Amino acid sequence: MADIARLANVSISTVSRALSNNPRLSEETRNRVNELARSLNYSINVGAQILRGKAMQTVAVAFPYHPEHRQHFKDPFFLATLGSIGDALIDSGHSMLIVGVETDKSETLTQPHESGQAIGTIMLGQENNHDRFNELAVRGLPFVVWGARLPDQLYCTVGSDNLMGGRQATEHLLDCGARRVAFFGDGSLAEIGQRHQGYEAALVAAGLTPDPQLYRPVPFVDAAVQREVTAMLAQGVEFDAVFAASDLVALAVIAALRDHGLQVPQDVQVVGFDDIRLAAESHPALTTIRQSIDEAGRVLVQLLLDKLAGRRVESVMMPTRLMVRQSTRAR
Repeated sequence: MADIARLANVSISTVSRALSNNPRLSEETRNRVNELARSLNYSINVGAQILRGKAMQTVAVAFPYHPEHRQHFKDPFFLATLGSIGDALIDSGHSMLIVGVETDKSETLTQPHESGQAIGTIMLGQENNHDRFNELAVRGLPFVVWGARLPDQLYCTVGSDNLMGGRQATEHLLDCGARRVAFFGDGSLAEIGQRHQGYEAALVAAGLTPDPQLYRPVPFVDAAVQREVTAMLAQGVEFDAVFAASDLVALAVIAALRDHGLQVPQDVQVVGFDDIRLAAESHPALTTIRQSIDEAGRVLVQLLLDKLAGRRVESVMMPTRLMVRQSTRAR
C-alpha cells in the first residue's frame, strides 16, 4: 500500500479507501489507485482485516496433487491427516480452507496467504518443493510443512522418523526369513527417499547388498504398482518380500500378487507404511509402520499458531511403530 500511495501521490489511508471503493473519493482517484494495484499484482489482505476484527481466522491446508489422477486427495492417509488438522483448528477457534497445489505449479503455494484468504498455511507434503519452501521461509511467509527434515532447511517441518521406519520395516522382514526384499516407492520424494535409505541401511547391516532390480520407483497409483509387479514376475526377478512406501501401495502389491496366483505371506511377505484404517481391515491384515496421524495434526496447528504469534518454532520428528499383522510370517 505504501508503494501504491507513493506512485499515486496520495496518502496510504486514501489508498485503503480507494481499494475499498469508498464513494467519498473521486472516481478518478479510485480508478488510478486500482489500476496501480493491478499493475503491482496487489490484493487486499483479508487475513489482516480478520485479525483486526478478531473474527474467526482461516488457515489454508495445501496438498499436492497430480492433475491426471489426483491420487493424493483420495489417499486415506491424507484424508485422515486432514481430519486431524481440522479437529485441531476447530479446537483453537479457526476455520480451514483446503487448497490443491498442482505439483508443477509451486507458485500457487503462496496464493491463499497473499490473496488474504488465510492467515497461514499448512503444507501436506514436500514433493520436490524444498528449495521453493526455503525461498518462502526467507520471505517470511507463515507456513509449516508435513514432511521430512532435510539438510539446509530454513522452514519448519513436522514428520515421522522415515529413516527409522524404513529400517524397522526391513529388519522385520529379514527377521521373518526374507532375503530378497523389494522396495516399492519413488525415492526422489523426500519422505520416500528416507524410507528407502532406512531399507538399504537394514540390508547392509544384515550383510546383504542392495540389488538395483529390487528398487521399484513407482508412484502412488494402483495401476502403476500392478504393472510393476507384473513386470518383475515377467522379467524373472526373484523376491520373497516387499516393503511398500505406503499402505495403499502395499495393498496394490498384494492384489497384483493375488492376480498372479501368489499368496501373502506364504509366497511373498509384505509390509506397508502409514497404518491407515484399511491396513487392519484388509485380508490378510497388513503389517505396517504406524505414523501418529492424530498427534501430527495437533502439532502442525500449534506450530503454525506459534509462528503467527511471533514465537520461535523448531521442526518436530515423531517416532514410528511397527504394527505386526498377518501379511508377514513370525518366526
